[in-house]
Amino acid sequence: MPTPAAVLDALYGLLEAEEGSIFRFMHDGSPYLTQATVETRRQIEAMNQASHQHAGELAELITRQNGLIPTAPVQPADQYLSYLSLKFLLPKLAEARRRTIERYENALRAIKGADPEIIEVLERHLAAHRADLDILVKPPDASHPV
Repeated sequence: MPTPAAVLDALYGLLEAEEGSIFRFMHDGSPYLTQATVETRRQIEAMNQASHQHAGELAELITRQNGLIPTAPVQPADQYLSYLSLKFLLPKLAEARRRTIERYENALRAIKGADPEIIEVLERHLAAHRADLDILVKPPDASHPV
């Protein structure tokens, strides 16, 4: 059974990853998505919304564990990417998703035996991230180039 401190540490790390995610830049009206197909735009915007939802759920779990939510959100270090094309950005998004998956897997190993509600939320987030990665690495439809 992990200690409460270990559980909070894992949750804080995942919250930081979600809030610092490059997917936070991917929203309606982003310059990255202007040349994307409608389907690609829809999928990436859904990933953006999921990132916000995951951060909210993680913050809620932290609060329930008597943790404190940082007052200032993490500022993503990838702001320079706003000048790049989506074609260049897609591999970066896939790699970011791989790193997030690895963080969730490590967190789940670190808190094995923790409150089942926490485990369920993290496993649900992990499944969503894996599905996102599948979307990001699938070959683009030749009739609808990105």
